[in-house]
Amino acid sequence: MLSVAKVQRRNAWRYYVRGGAFGDGRRPVGQSLKGALEKAGLPPGVWMGRGLAALGLTAGQTVTERQMELVFGQLRHPDADRIERELLDDGADPKTARLATALGQSAEEIERRKATPVLALDYTFRAQASLTVLWALGDDPTRRVIERAHERAIATALRWLEDEVAETRWSSGRQRAKAPGLVVARWQHFDNRDGFPLLHDHCLVLNRAQRPDGSWYALDTVRLYQNAVAAGALYSLAMTTEACEELGLATVPREVTPGLRPVMEIAGVDQELIDWSATRREQMAPVLERLTDEYVQEHKRLPGERGRHGLGWWAAQETRRAKKTPKPLEQLRAWWRASAILRFGQAMVDGLLERCRAAGKAIRAQVGPVVDTALAAVDVAAIVFTVRNSFARRHVLAEARRHLLETLRGGGGPHALAAYLTQLADTDGRNTAVGTSYSREEAHPAILNWTQSSAADRGTNELSLSDLKAMVHS
Repeated sequence: MLSVAKVQRRNAWRYYVRGGAFGDGRRPVGQSLKGALEKAGLPPGVWMGRGLAALGLTAGQTVTERQMELVFGQLRHPDADRIERELLDDGADPKTARLATALGQSAEEIERRKATPVLALDYTFRAQASLTVLWALGDDPTRRVIERAHERAIATALRWLEDEVAETRWSSGRQRAKAPGLVVARWQHFDNRDGFPLLHDHCLVLNRAQRPDGSWYALDTVRLYQNAVAAGALYSLAMTTEACEELGLATVPREVTPGLRPVMEIAGVDQELIDWSATRREQMAPVLERLTDEYVQEHKRLPGERGRHGLGWWAAQETRRAKKTPKPLEQLRAWWRASAILRFGQAMVDGLLERCRAAGKAIRAQVGPVVDTALAAVDVAAIVFTVRNSFARRHVLAEARRHLLETLRGGGGPHALAAYLTQLADTDGRNTAVGTSYSREEAHPAILNWTQSSAADRGTNELSLSDLKAMVHS
């Protein structure tokens, strides 16, 4: 899942660096952010995005509290203190030195015009409920696989936004150009406000991008909002595919909201376990029902996709509790396990992964790692035409990604695809039956290298049967 929210208050950055470490409490006097995060057992924030190079930052570098204040609180360079000090030493006046550190229009300049600056967009990526249950109750290897799949899926979604969506705008939006890269600070959290498992990351996307001439301009945030559903579908597809392939799982459709499309969850994860972890959903359900009824009375129709997201946001705000002081993941996992065992019994908790693998094996025996592109195109087009009076490329992309998630059932990862292509090469193209078992051990290394490459990922290259045979015999 993916939700997007504007960051407009200049002190909002404090939530990410202090709320994550201290909850809604106060920071002990003299304690650094790094020390607080280490004490709480939380990972530090890290920088992401291709726009970092222009700021002298590198991907994976730790985000400091001062950098957050400068970048997301003031729209200034993360090393503004040093730059400003050096300019003052060289004889520059204070106003010139400060302006030199601004990334385009500063927050102060925007506020002087009686306008409210959009400092950033908060992209919050949440793992599916069933994967969160497995992550919370599984052993350490299972937890690490799911965390890695979650982080890689976030990187995939952000890379797509950089490649296909992000644009800068100027002249009041009349002119625009492709943004060369985004500047993102990612903060990982482990639980919801009730202390139950909720693996999610806040990715703060700075509302600035550098143009080739070195100037900084605002992003087209409307365009980023419009493509949020497609980005969220890509995240879900990428994460589910990797987690299922690495752990031997598969997905099944489950109804969450009557009348709406089902959500793909991991087969074998009991609904009782999902309900146990999804405490926020239970709190929001009656409020969301009331808000939906009010919407219908006012508009004489059910809310569309965008309207449902908006109502969900309001329901979340109305049921929002105070944030508790965080605890280390090891302590949380021990408490989650004890809570689940007390409620459902040790046999149900200990056998969770094996039940999921058994269910996944049965499903994968009936579903191949490829789809019929002609039939897929018909299905996707039919759904888009049915649910929308008008549509754009982003709507087709979102639906196509949902279709793959529903059709492949968590399959179609690089190992399964490589095994399928290897069998095609070995049988001269005859072994194409859906339902054939494709073991990752059967994948030829050369074909696996191709399926794991960016060419296969982005569909920028095609392989013929002759190409496959050449790989196998190379």
